[in-house]
Amino acid sequence: MRALILSDIHGNLEALEACVAAAPAHDIVVNLGDIVGYGASPNEVIECARGLGKFFVRGNHDKAAVGLIPVEDFNPLAALAAVWTQGQLTPENRDWLVALPPGPLEIEGLPGIQFVHGSPLDEDEYIVTPQEAIEPLLTSSVPLTFYGHTHLQGYFSTDGSTCEIFRPTYDTVGQSETLPLLLQKGLSYLINPGSVGQPRDGDWRAAFALLDSNTRVVTYHRVPYRLQEAQDRILAANLPERLATRLAAGR
Repeated sequence: MRALILSDIHGNLEALEACVAAAPAHDIVVNLGDIVGYGASPNEVIECARGLGKFFVRGNHDKAAVGLIPVEDFNPLAALAAVWTQGQLTPENRDWLVALPPGPLEIEGLPGIQFVHGSPLDEDEYIVTPQEAIEPLLTSSVPLTFYGHTHLQGYFSTDGSTCEIFRPTYDTVGQSETLPLLLQKGLSYLINPGSVGQPRDGDWRAAFALLDSNTRVVTYHRVPYRLQEAQDRILAANLPERLATRLAAGR
């Protein structure tokens, strides 16, 4: 089975459209949450994401946008965007966000694989360092976990004794690029496809991944998108200018 893995779209319609257009042939789409927040197109992104498939886990920004967690837990920029999003959602899209399930999610036809937003241990946990990755890697009975939340494309792996970290590097700063990863037998993985709409690794391009469960290959993707249009939407919505400018920096 070939699964398109999307995460952390954050209301960025232009980035989502670019990822969908660039995605190779696939059988299913799995969304790791934070569909809304920060960006200025929450309803359009929800409707596009819903049209792509049925496999979702919720993110913390999805919960904040419908009042399931307080925005006071967020930094000021995130809180302002969450409140703005609350006022923009249609009733149907709000109800849909409320009903999104927490992870871990397992999908028939993909044995030994689970999908979460933050961590298999806590849906809102950030996994950034090997020290943070080792416990979920060692305690999970599922050898392959796809997660989002950090907006950092890459993976952690372990053979049971050491924890390795990998961050992809690319040759350009503005073209479409791919990087395949062959999953090694005997290792456990935490794999982050990167953020569609809010990369934080210094690369402004939208990120996603494709899993081929038959060949055990995960392919990382980076694609350019209509950045200026996404920024203009944010400014037109009277959201903080910083939410627009930081898109160009990938931070």
